[in-house]
Amino acid sequence: MPFRPSNRMWSEAFELLAEAERLQRQCFRPLPSQTPTWEPPVDMIETRDAVLVTVALPGVEPERVEVHLNSGQIVVSGVRPLPRQTQGVRIHRLELPYGRFERRILLPHGQYELVSHSIRHGCLQMHLRKI
Repeated sequence: MPFRPSNRMWSEAFELLAEAERLQRQCFRPLPSQTPTWEPPVDMIETRDAVLVTVALPGVEPERVEVHLNSGQIVVSGVRPLPRQTQGVRIHRLELPYGRFERRILLPHGQYELVSHSIRHGCLQMHLRKI
């Protein structure tokens, strides 16, 4: 096959695509389970006598979530595991984050008592009473 500039251009393009795929696989490789890999989004609403906090945790089982209230902040942590059926499948899109998560939420100035927390419709809902 005779040398043509277009052949070289295609060859370089394919090499760049292969390198981009390798880098993408490297970036999205699971990290050790101790290191938080993502932070869930949070809504916080303050009323006269309470603070209501909602943390979006789609697909996270309640037993995989820990909630701690200490020194003016709430720490929500846990794990959202990868789907079990990842062997032998072709993944078209993974936009929801997986792995260990942690979110530190600073509370408005004051003292609080965690009255309740539960997961409903994929959201952790916490009710903190002002003391």
